[in-house]
Amino acid sequence: MWNLSPEEERALIERIHAGMIGGVPFNTALGMRVEGVAEGTATVLLPYRTELVGNPDTGGLHGGVITSLIDAGCGLAVVLKLMRATRIATLDLRIDYLRPATPPRDVRARCECHKVTRQIAFVRAVAYHDDPGDAIASAAGTFMIFDEGRSPMGETVSKP
Repeated sequence: MWNLSPEEERALIERIHAGMIGGVPFNTALGMRVEGVAEGTATVLLPYRTELVGNPDTGGLHGGVITSLIDAGCGLAVVLKLMRATRIATLDLRIDYLRPATPPRDVRARCECHKVTRQIAFVRAVAYHDDPGDAIASAAGTFMIFDEGRSPMGETVSKP
């Protein structure tokens, strides 16, 4: 279990946000923000914006941005479980959309990496407004963990 002071947790969130959200232009464009972290668990916020609406008649967010939120949060949960920065890739992400997001409310994803093997991490997530028990979507995913010094295709990568 982690035992971080509130100041240490805020500093960690800032570092993670800079790397995992700020370091990925698409996540930055969506406006994602890291809200909470724990060992193997991340909560990420997607602020509601009209540019992200999928159905102009209802104002509901596009399913693709919900998918992106869940994918980014799940990847972050894997890194938090490993407790080291490493390259990962989404192998599979199954999302069940349970209901539309309510405009103009922000959406959060709470993601938990519940098992890690040598090369695969298993994650589950829920997207919601304020209560994870009233989910917009639920997800299960698997992520590939790349060995240091290896490319995604398995070749050795020379380090500069």
